[in-house]
Amino acid sequence: MAIAFFMLGSHHNVRRPQVGQQARRRLIGWLLSGLLLVLVSALALPPTATAARIGELAYFAGVRDNPLVGYGLVVGLEGSGDQTMQAPFTGQSLTNMLSQLGITVPPGTNMQLRNIAAVMVTADLPPFSRPGQRLDVNVSSVGNARSLRGGTLLMTPLKGADGEIYAIAQGNLLVPGAGAAAGGAAVMVNQLAAGRIPGGAIVEEGVPVDLSARGGLLELVLKEADFRTAQRIVDAINEEFGCIMAKGVNGRVIELNGPPDDHTRLGFLARIENIQVTPAEAPARVVINSRTGSVVMNSAVTLRRAAVAHGSLSITIDTQFEVSQPLPFAPIGAQTVVVPDTQITVEEQDAFLRVVAGADLAEVVSALNALGASPMDLMAILEALKAAGSLRADLEIL
Repeated sequence: MAIAFFMLGSHHNVRRPQVGQQARRRLIGWLLSGLLLVLVSALALPPTATAARIGELAYFAGVRDNPLVGYGLVVGLEGSGDQTMQAPFTGQSLTNMLSQLGITVPPGTNMQLRNIAAVMVTADLPPFSRPGQRLDVNVSSVGNARSLRGGTLLMTPLKGADGEIYAIAQGNLLVPGAGAAAGGAAVMVNQLAAGRIPGGAIVEEGVPVDLSARGGLLELVLKEADFRTAQRIVDAINEEFGCIMAKGVNGRVIELNGPPDDHTRLGFLARIENIQVTPAEAPARVVINSRTGSVVMNSAVTLRRAAVAHGSLSITIDTQFEVSQPLPFAPIGAQTVVVPDTQITVEEQDAFLRVVAGADLAEVVSALNALGASPMDLMAILEALKAAGSLRADLEIL
């Protein structure tokens, strides 16, 4: 209809230009109003669940990463390394490394080295890794080094939980931070005592993953336990294969009857991962980070009617030091003294009861914003609302 009306307006534009311009303006206004109405209607609709691949919701048992850790030395620092008097292990590590290279350091030698730092190196070994594969490593200082910027990590063996060496790390550090100091003042941006080496480790030995240990029986493990999602995954797999291929064990584990040979199992696992499933809606949850003051809540959070009175109490203690000098012709022995002048101020803001309620996330946010509370105060209010039974969500405090 809009296209037909626009064509009609263009036809009148040839005969009566003024009338055609008025019609065109009227048409544009109607179109904008209609578009705005559609957008408002779309925002008012409840969010629809989005289907996801099973590979994004679960993983096969045994297919996981393995953490690696190692101790090493970073060299090439511009005087920002460890102070060997406060970190003696750095000098000991250097002595041991030099002895392996055929260099003997006399006992009792006090090596005042500022261009070296002791570090811990960590990495994750992916499943099915093979020798020669590259891994990203993280390097963090364990001494009192001020900065690792511009340093080079020397060959460091990375060990697993069993004490075996699975990778070797070495390379130049990438430190995203920056800093400067002069005259007793210092400026630092981001972290300087930690860095990263992309592809800085080479795998020497992989961790075997045997998916045929139980014949054709496989386990599919959900990343987040949920009985509804587990049942939907079971139904989707059985519908995809047309037979009873999956069986739910609990809210996290699903057993699969897969093929026994490796070649057929590869296609079977790939087919399982690509099946589309609509996960169940996540439970209502409010996450509070007391260290950063952040409050995050998902769309399932609701708030029953409750009355909240919020006020803040602030206590200010201000101390100023004044100098008291002896008066002229004062007795012998009078001295100048420093006298502290302390003032304590207590301020309490007025608090009034406010009704808060919300049937969806937007209403909950509006009701909490109406209180005018700071993030720290909002944490206490949410805890009180949870205790009163008004907040329909689980509180998770980090």
